[in-house]
Amino acid sequence: MANERMLPILKVYPGQVSQYAIVCGDPGRTRVIAKHLEDAREVAYNREYRVVNGVYRGTPVTIASHGVGAAGACVCFEDLIKAGARVLIRVGTAGSLSRSIVDGDLIVATGAVREDGVTDQLVPLSFPAIADSRVADALYGVGLARGARISRGVVLSVGAFYPGILPLPNAEMSRAGAIGVEMEVSALLIVAALRGVCAGAILAVDGVAVEFEGDAYNPNREVVAKAIELEAEIALDAVARLAGEEG
Repeated sequence: MANERMLPILKVYPGQVSQYAIVCGDPGRTRVIAKHLEDAREVAYNREYRVVNGVYRGTPVTIASHGVGAAGACVCFEDLIKAGARVLIRVGTAGSLSRSIVDGDLIVATGAVREDGVTDQLVPLSFPAIADSRVADALYGVGLARGARISRGVVLSVGAFYPGILPLPNAEMSRAGAIGVEMEVSALLIVAALRGVCAGAILAVDGVAVEFEGDAYNPNREVVAKAIELEAEIALDAVARLAGEEG
């Protein structure tokens, strides 16, 4: 790597990232995921971007945090791909947009509504954000096998967390059939499509988001922590399954 140029934001080198990358928003969450790896070691930490390499069931895996929101997340995804990632799985949280999906449940995204505020600058909005079917099937299949309360469907990715004068599109997208809302899945799926790699996402439900009520939202609860732990294990098992299928 002596002759390679360090990537500017993640501060990793090409070839320093595994083919399989699990991404999450919170830098602290990289530790939750990395504790399941053998030989886990931090290789870079710049701004909100922490990068950890390790091995899971014989498969090299990279864990990386991307922060909050699509703009910074896109930078992370681009650098990971330039450094060697070919399969990216987001492990995150989401608000429920469905009455049948409650706190602590898991969602596998099959696609995303592109209200993220960024990807319309990359490709026209008529281009869909679709999860790779193999990645989504692996996540959902592992979740079912582990007995998780898990659903799959379209999620809404928004650019704003707190509503302002204009309402967030949560309610209308719920009526259209979206089952969860978060901030980065559409960015991941679009960047992956543009760069010719595979991507998917699994999300732990941390509240009901059809009618956001400020202080009523509290993701810092045990039921959410347990769901995050479970989805991390599911994502790693899905990586092992995908790696096994590829031989």
